[in-house]
Amino acid sequence: MEDITRGGQFLVKETKCETVFTPEDFTEDQIMMRDSVKEFVDKELWAHKDKFEQKDYAYTEECMKKAGELGFLSIAVPEEYGGLGMGFTNTVLVCDYISGATGSFSTAFGAHTGIGTLPITLYGTEEQKQKYIPKLASGEWFGSYCLTEPDAGSDANSGKTRAELSADGKSYKINGQKMWISNAGFCRLMIVFARIEHDKNITGFIVEYDPANPNGITLGEEEHKLGIRSSSTRQVFFSDTVVPVENMLAGRGEGFKIAMNALNVGRIKLAAACLDAQRRTISGAVKYANERLQFNTPIANFGAIRSKIAEMSASCYAGESATYRATGSIEERINAREAEGNSHQEAELKGVEEFAIECSILKVAVSEDIQNCTDEGIQVFGGMGFSEDTPMEAAWRDARIARIYEGTNEINRMLSVGMLIKKAMKGHVDLLGPAMKVAEELMGIPSFDMPDHSELFAEEKEMIRKLKKAFLMVAGSAVQKYGPDLEAHQQLLLAAADMLIEIYMAESTVLRTEKLAKSKGAENVKEQIAMAQLYLYHAVDIITQKGKEGIASFAEGDEQRMMLMGLRRFTKYTNMPNVAALRETIAAKVVAENTYCF
Repeated sequence: MEDITRGGQFLVKETKCETVFTPEDFTEDQIMMRDSVKEFVDKELWAHKDKFEQKDYAYTEECMKKAGELGFLSIAVPEEYGGLGMGFTNTVLVCDYISGATGSFSTAFGAHTGIGTLPITLYGTEEQKQKYIPKLASGEWFGSYCLTEPDAGSDANSGKTRAELSADGKSYKINGQKMWISNAGFCRLMIVFARIEHDKNITGFIVEYDPANPNGITLGEEEHKLGIRSSSTRQVFFSDTVVPVENMLAGRGEGFKIAMNALNVGRIKLAAACLDAQRRTISGAVKYANERLQFNTPIANFGAIRSKIAEMSASCYAGESATYRATGSIEERINAREAEGNSHQEAELKGVEEFAIECSILKVAVSEDIQNCTDEGIQVFGGMGFSEDTPMEAAWRDARIARIYEGTNEINRMLSVGMLIKKAMKGHVDLLGPAMKVAEELMGIPSFDMPDHSELFAEEKEMIRKLKKAFLMVAGSAVQKYGPDLEAHQQLLLAAADMLIEIYMAESTVLRTEKLAKSKGAENVKEQIAMAQLYLYHAVDIITQKGKEGIASFAEGDEQRMMLMGLRRFTKYTNMPNVAALRETIAAKVVAENTYCF
């Protein structure tokens, strides 16, 4: 257990490529699972995209039932409750490939299998699990998650919905209003958060909903949204809704804990849910570029288009690399805890919680990458991309929500740095020692020795080590200056978070590619090498910019000059890559294959 890298330690502990999990490590069973999911998506979802854009909520529900019949809703559910009891990687893999066709189904699926089911799986009593989980796993019932209120969004614990204990102590009456509730239109079970008396923290309840006997529950009209048009989204009103005391989830006042841990899982699954959407967007853009003639040649032959295709591909490849790296880390932690005697419930809770920093990083990075990817997809299509007759505009609209739900990207940026600092305070990640070494290095005479770059990825790994020093320099000085008041300096936190995000994403991409090159030979993965180098090039640029922004926000005079000098040292290439050549290497492969092919 002690040898396993802890969450956040990627910043201060070197990771060997052999230890990371990558998509190339899928087992035969996982590949079969992936292919069966893709078959379902192509047949039931992609072939009927128009229904989802026309707000056919009934078809979304029908597809969810079919997904239940095929077992896709029960991947993470233990076998004793009617599930397939598969590992965390399988859960993420299914979430990845089932989400590529339409954001409407992706949202319904994610809300049901994640925040609609997991709170009971992880926190429910044995009686609650036996009663509800089999129905949710099979698709007989669908779940929803009632947390957000008109005045309680990011500040989830400020909800005003109340739960009052009856005089006989046998039930609670819930009164209040919830909004933006996914699956509300066809759910039979709601995870509802309410405050008992004047408790500091909210409490979770399992609330059954039967339209024929609504028990004081009223649904608002379907919301008209920018995207995810056939995802049922309604307000839910509770008026003296009676809930038996045995339907309290976990203990009194533990609702906020349930909400936060459910969101940790939701964040990595949201990142996964953006991946196949990127693959399909890239493939659609490439096919169009190969078919569209201008000046008597396919536009795929033009450098401006090839640059876009290369950048879209590198971004998707990086998202896959980082998402499955974190997935593997979480599964490894879950298995280690189970081996030590933890129940599966406790192991999964603690395993995901351990890597909450990485989950927040992934949520931000991949949700922004899918937005950029779909935006460029529209651009490749030109005027046709703006038309509803092509899939690009729907993909762009669906992508927009990913930066908002499961905690806005701004919240997740601040969380990632905040959680890292808290881990350091608890001694779980040694930030202070490495930060002090960086400070000493800044005061010393810089080395002019040229590192040995003969080994594959030696320069890239050296650059990543330097980028980590840049973050430690900025974050360490900021903590020293502001201490616990740092959380009030949100713009500084956002800059530091962007540095942290790029380090994890770039390192994950390099590690995946190094592992691939060692197994297949560098000459056989030259496009993957180009994508890793291209992503790192952009990461260096972002870290340079955000480092300057962060330093200027709190340092002055000699201190500022010293730190800016250090930042230049830590972001300087020995050999600057030929970015145009990298893009051409990537684009040549993707255009020739006529699809995203990695």
